[in-house]
Amino acid sequence: MKNGRKKLGVLLLILALLCIGYIVYYEVSKSANENIYAKVQKQVAEDKKQKLKPGYISPIDFDKLKETNQDIYAWIEIPDTQINYPVVQGGDDDAYYLNHTIDGTEGYPGSIYTERINAKDFSDFNTVIYGHNMKDGSMFMGLHNFEDPQYMKEHPNVKIYTPEKELTYRIFAAVVYDDVHILEAYDFSSQEYRRLFLESVYNSRDMRNCIDESVAVDADSKILTLSTCIGGENNKRYIVEAVLVDE
Repeated sequence: MKNGRKKLGVLLLILALLCIGYIVYYEVSKSANENIYAKVQKQVAEDKKQKLKPGYISPIDFDKLKETNQDIYAWIEIPDTQINYPVVQGGDDDAYYLNHTIDGTEGYPGSIYTERINAKDFSDFNTVIYGHNMKDGSMFMGLHNFEDPQYMKEHPNVKIYTPEKELTYRIFAAVVYDDVHILEAYDFSSQEYRRLFLESVYNSRDMRNCIDESVAVDADSKILTLSTCIGGENNKRYIVEAVLVDE
């Protein structure tokens, strides 16, 4: 009997140590992966200060970023927030960057990315950009701040930088949405489906929703959908919608 209890105690101790080891490994790996974003953000901040020539010159040094990863094709920023990241699109596997950083390291926090169905020049009616809802506030966790109408009022714009142009989008909605694959559920080549998608956003009902009805948007607009998850609600997504107002 005593030997049985002793063996059980040893087994439980081993399991506890394995759990602790996994948690330490996870946190260390996540921290190391996040450092790659801190590094590129610092470089971009330095590059922006140097872009003083007339005419459009991208404030982002994409040549330098592509030394890290050729899949980087744009940069997203919501001014005065933590959302300030490169945007990637994979060549073969749309889900690859869900669980890989921009330097190819596997694991959280993943990357900010689009799928191959979206054009890289942001010419589609709806460009859907995905990012994890990280507990430390990184990646797209900051989207949840738009549940506050005052926050939306104070942070109305999304900036997209590419090598060729700078795009400014105005946020018009932040809502809890079904966990549906938007780009597969709606045929955005059809004006009717464009209208139906916009209606589905405006018709969403949740106390966390925030909509600015003063912003003009219709089926002929160009919009962004910034999509992230909601903790504890696997059947829902939180999306922030923004319409192109300047390029």
